[in-house]
Amino acid sequence: MQDLTQGPVRRLLLMMAAPIAAGMLMQTLYFLVDLYFVGRLGDAALAGVGSAGNVTMIVMALTQVLGIGTVALIAQAVGRKDAADANLVFNQSLVMAAGCAVATLVGGYAFSGPYMAVLGADAATAAAGTAYLHWYMPGLALQFAMVAMGSALRGTGIVKPTMVVQMVTVLLNAVLAPVLIAGWITGRPMGVAGAGLASTLAIACGVVVLFRYFERLEKYVAVHRDLWRPRMETWRRLLAIGLPSGGEFLLMFVIMAVVYGTIRDFGADAQAGFGVGARLMQSIFLPAMAIAFAVAPVAGQNFGAQRHDRVRETFKWAAIMSSTVMAVLTVLCHLRPAWLVSGFADDPGVIAVGSDYLRTVSWNFVASGLIFCCSGMFQALGNTVPSLLSSGSRLLTFVLPVLWIAQRPGFELQSVWHVSVASTALQAVVSLWLLHAVMQQRLRKDG
Repeated sequence: MQDLTQGPVRRLLLMMAAPIAAGMLMQTLYFLVDLYFVGRLGDAALAGVGSAGNVTMIVMALTQVLGIGTVALIAQAVGRKDAADANLVFNQSLVMAAGCAVATLVGGYAFSGPYMAVLGADAATAAAGTAYLHWYMPGLALQFAMVAMGSALRGTGIVKPTMVVQMVTVLLNAVLAPVLIAGWITGRPMGVAGAGLASTLAIACGVVVLFRYFERLEKYVAVHRDLWRPRMETWRRLLAIGLPSGGEFLLMFVIMAVVYGTIRDFGADAQAGFGVGARLMQSIFLPAMAIAFAVAPVAGQNFGAQRHDRVRETFKWAAIMSSTVMAVLTVLCHLRPAWLVSGFADDPGVIAVGSDYLRTVSWNFVASGLIFCCSGMFQALGNTVPSLLSSGSRLLTFVLPVLWIAQRPGFELQSVWHVSVASTALQAVVSLWLLHAVMQQRLRKDG
């Protein structure tokens, strides 16, 4: 256990954010490795995997319900020096992870085909996306256990073991991807199905290794099978914090689905270009997201210890660091977007769409970083409803305008990107305003 209530806040944020960023980079490399090899299979395969990747947002939404609740409650318990409650929360999160994994498998196999039939630009795109999902679904189900264990460690201020495990799994995925996708060594290429299988096998390996770490090495929170009997009160506590955060990711799924749906008439090139650009943007966001992920345990432990002055200081430094990093990345995406996209696509049409997308949406990078920081603070304070309300504002400021514009004569792709920039800026304003109100309510001025 790492005590985050002592020492300079800025140093603690950097200490936590660096390995978190490395771990998140490893996680993102799953998708980038797949995109690299799938991109060599043609536009239909690339568009299919890109469209199918949006389904991961549903799983991410559910994992966030579990992960955010686990981080917040364990961090607050650590701040109170309540090891018994931290262990109860961790073991109950494992039980919930098992149930969510089963639900993911059942729902995934039942609805992946119809989902791709709706969003795919053509039959080939839909078939590629469905094949990918069928082989990746077990890996998505296993993400719940990975998130539960990683979140428990993060709540106690420990992040390096998760980073190491993620690094190993990404390396394994990188080795398996060309073997299964392109048929290297075996001579039996599986195509997009191989991309899904490679990720599933790598994630399974990571779950086993991390579980063994908890059984053998972790001391503060550990696997206690006598705490696996469902405790409804603990579930309610986890869900009270986690459900709004999960709702945020579901809203992201809706927004992404709206984009894919509105641009499908522009063809597979447009969907593939947007898919590559969106994945690259997720990678670009990693530094800011890592800072936000560090905010939750640092501010959470200090909130549990009633060190309210340090809670405020955590947000100040997080906002400064995040805005600085995102400003630099904005410049990069304005100068060399084509260079970034061309690493994952050969088709000029795909590169053009992806480059234009990155160049335009980079205007909202700083605003996105502030939104992430506010989200981390809401988690630390144990009230994630305002964060959901902030994300929900995009239904009014993005989804409705895009659906309206898509019906107008002369509709162009750039219109979607422009509306996205404006709506994200408005969301940042809403998030900052809501955070100010919550901090005024929950933090003593003399804390």
